[in-house]
Amino acid sequence: MKLLFITDNFPPETNAPATRTYEHCKEWVKEGVEVTVVTCAPNFPQGKVYQGYKNRFYQKEYIDGIEVIRVWSYITANEGFAKRVMDYFSFAFTAFWAGLFQNYDVIIATSPQFFTTWTALALSKIRRKPWIFELRDLWPESIRTVGAMKQSRALDWLERVELWLYRDAAKVVAVTDAFKQNLIDRGIDAEKVEVVTNGANLELYEPREKDEELLSALGLEGKFVVGYIGTHGMAHSLDFIIRSVAKVKDDSIHFLFVGSGAAKAGLVEAVNELGLENVTLLDPIAKEEVPRYLSIVDVSLAPLKKSETFKTVIPSKIFEASAMGKPTLLGVEGQAQEIIERYGAGLCFEPENEKDFLEKLMRLKEDEALYRSCVEGCKKLAIDFDRKGLAMKMLKIIEQVGEREQ
Repeated sequence: MKLLFITDNFPPETNAPATRTYEHCKEWVKEGVEVTVVTCAPNFPQGKVYQGYKNRFYQKEYIDGIEVIRVWSYITANEGFAKRVMDYFSFAFTAFWAGLFQNYDVIIATSPQFFTTWTALALSKIRRKPWIFELRDLWPESIRTVGAMKQSRALDWLERVELWLYRDAAKVVAVTDAFKQNLIDRGIDAEKVEVVTNGANLELYEPREKDEELLSALGLEGKFVVGYIGTHGMAHSLDFIIRSVAKVKDDSIHFLFVGSGAAKAGLVEAVNELGLENVTLLDPIAKEEVPRYLSIVDVSLAPLKKSETFKTVIPSKIFEASAMGKPTLLGVEGQAQEIIERYGAGLCFEPENEKDFLEKLMRLKEDEALYRSCVEGCKKLAIDFDRKGLAMKMLKIIEQVGEREQ
């Protein structure tokens, strides 16, 4: 079988969409599938092309047996709605032309970059090949939630297009059960929607001793480290976390933020204005470095803004942290909360509730028996969300789509 996968995020980028796509494709290649990924020059989230790459019209490389075709796009930082839309549209356009000249049996397009699915739809009609919508975010609904765009007829129109795309796709592969239920509630046939959650690469993420060299370099020896590693976006409510950190009186607790994004500049400014000495803000790191940084973390932080929309979201960082035996302090309601509580892999606080956040933080630090119990829960969670098994589950769905079209 030959697959064409369209995504605007791919390694060496390290965000959740890039990681999921890469780890799935790598496993599919091992099963004898020929995988071609059409993406752009790596630039997320700073909007600057990574060293060793150029923003060319067309370039090709191979990564672990995956054919990777990079096309030109209008590159901008992950901030500013209008510029980001230009980024998305330009990639959708050039990815379409690249896709016309590839050989494949099935097309997959992944969100939250909504317009990749438009490319898949167009290629599907012209090449008469089935396509799969991988649903990672309820876009444009999430735009309303974070306030990136005012309520408008344009958003209403985009939501109508969204539903049309779901109906046209041969399958929709959602990353949460809540996403599937959302689609069913809006009239999408339940038989069309499958669920393949995120997970963790247990070969990369596994329990290990704290990296003493890194602890020393960051001056965090003897600290109880609460870590956030990932995109600093508008949805992540990190401004709330910073304001709450100012209320922490225990000098042994330190907060480590690693990454970049639309909210990063505001966080830096807030830390400076509040004079916080218990916060360290670092630039993004390579994916292979993430386990090293997670090793020095005692608790992994996973917050989002308080919203009905985000009750359908499961932050991928909870799987990676659990695989390394790091309890999660989760500020997300809904399905993510259900998972953490089911496995006992951490504690959950009400999103943007300062009192609840500080209380749960202190429980994880001071209650040793609770902490040890959470570590054991992490191990069980990681086993059930092993990325390899999830990749094979998705491959079966893809094969079924391909077989129906033969």
